[in-house]
Amino acid sequence: MTFGGGAARFGLMMRTSDVDRSLPAVEWPTLFLLIATYGLWAFATTVLYAAFPVLAVVLTGVAICLFSSLQHEVLHGHPFRSTAQNEALVFPGLTLTVPYGRFRDTHLAHHHDPILTDPYDDPESNYLDPVVWAGLSRPIRALLRANNTLLGRVVLGPILGNVLWLASEARLIRAGDRAVRRDWLLHLGGLILLALWLLWAAMPFWAYLGAAYIGHGLLKIRTFLEHRAHELARARTVIVEDRGPLALLFLNNNLHVVHHMHPNVPWYRLPALYAANRAHYQRRNEGYVYRSYWQVFRAHILRAKDPVPHPLMGTGAVQEEPRAS
Repeated sequence: MTFGGGAARFGLMMRTSDVDRSLPAVEWPTLFLLIATYGLWAFATTVLYAAFPVLAVVLTGVAICLFSSLQHEVLHGHPFRSTAQNEALVFPGLTLTVPYGRFRDTHLAHHHDPILTDPYDDPESNYLDPVVWAGLSRPIRALLRANNTLLGRVVLGPILGNVLWLASEARLIRAGDRAVRRDWLLHLGGLILLALWLLWAAMPFWAYLGAAYIGHGLLKIRTFLEHRAHELARARTVIVEDRGPLALLFLNNNLHVVHHMHPNVPWYRLPALYAANRAHYQRRNEGYVYRSYWQVFRAHILRAKDPVPHPLMGTGAVQEEPRAS
């Protein structure tokens, strides 16, 4: 099966595309939310930790998750029209293991819809080539199967995902990829800022590791079923019609097909856009819809959404389609 190619080239095209001129010069909802996120993070790592350490670790994890969601907004061109200003806003290394530049480049490559879920071309795919799967040991297969349940993804995913991610990044650096090396050196600067803060703050580094684990685990709820294996590229992306706290934490990316079809639309406009065209989006993605995250939890907390080996690789059944508006 060949999903397509040119993911990196598509990512570069998105980075250099014009900003939506219908947006204001400063998107205040995003900017205010980023300020509030930094405020929550600073309060939880200092005053709150001194009084209620467990609560502080949990809220710091929430802030880290929301910070990652805001980094996602930044890489899509918000809240300013200036790329340099946007990226300066999310420079600190709050997530620890994901340099902003690497998040930006891999995520924009992922937005080339014809390659969605491809184990080789899609940087965010959780599927494996069936040939690779067949060569794995039984314990590794059991671990990956557990990781394909929602509970496993939240509990095991932050460790497993980061181990695989860091190993992949190390291979690129060893191979001499200058862009990857540059982004990690920049991230080191953000980590130094974080370390200086933690040397002064009440929260020790070991507790911050726990908070980062929580933040990464929360993000796994969103990414768990964002994409599925399907013959049609347009039907691979989910809609979760949730309007609760998780939707805010994920900045409405639960309406994921809307985001993929309109990647430059800011988070606070996605619900209205979806509501105005609900039937259209559900028709586009062939009814890949959940009514809420509660439905997701009930369906998949202990049951895998799909197999680890990609079920369509080698079938020749995949139909690639151009992006639709």
